[in-house]
Amino acid sequence: MAWRSHGKNHRDLVDQLKSHGIIKSASVYNAMLAVDRSDFCHTREAYKDNPQPIGSNVTISAPHMHAHALETLAAHLKPGSRVLDVGSGSGYLTTCIAIMVGESGRVVGIDHIKDLVELSVSNTAHSHAHLMNTTRLQYVVGDGRKGYSNGAPYDCIHVGAAAPTLPEPLVDQLANGGRLVCPVGPSGAIQDFIQLDKDENGNVTKKKLMGVVYVPLTDKCRQV
Repeated sequence: MAWRSHGKNHRDLVDQLKSHGIIKSASVYNAMLAVDRSDFCHTREAYKDNPQPIGSNVTISAPHMHAHALETLAAHLKPGSRVLDVGSGSGYLTTCIAIMVGESGRVVGIDHIKDLVELSVSNTAHSHAHLMNTTRLQYVVGDGRKGYSNGAPYDCIHVGAAAPTLPEPLVDQLANGGRLVCPVGPSGAIQDFIQLDKDENGNVTKKKLMGVVYVPLTDKCRQV
């Protein structure tokens, strides 16, 4: 039912995602319901189930992909979890994650474009400024392909753009028992949405979840 979960308003969009079986858990439903997409997507089609431009040649992912990502990570997005969101863009998914990990959790959203980081701060402040008043949610400017060592290790890592191969620094910064999701493949072609799990002994397993098309995970010079 992907691409069919268009909503008339925010609640209708989230309810459509649930009725189509994309949102399965109460935690993901409540988080997405709490974060109005129109605060992070400033177009007339904020509630359409497709990507939308947010500037700097970047898009906010379609709502069904946000729901898929949150459901894939949901078992690891528990109170107190530490999470890295690479390519945090407008801040929408980062904010949903911050709600899921609770007051004791810590979420870092990283993007290499300063304008987007400033946009994500402004967007989040619209209805969820309290999340940024502590270490619960932080946005930083940086090359997400290298991760963010100051907050490592992470229980979860979400990558919101496609890498040619899985960035090793991100795998290194994933905690034992953690999960990473990342689209992997060439720009402009079908990519694999990869789930990587690291067990308690540090052993890594990978699984291809679905085919996707994401903007490339690249450097600032190639992005803007």
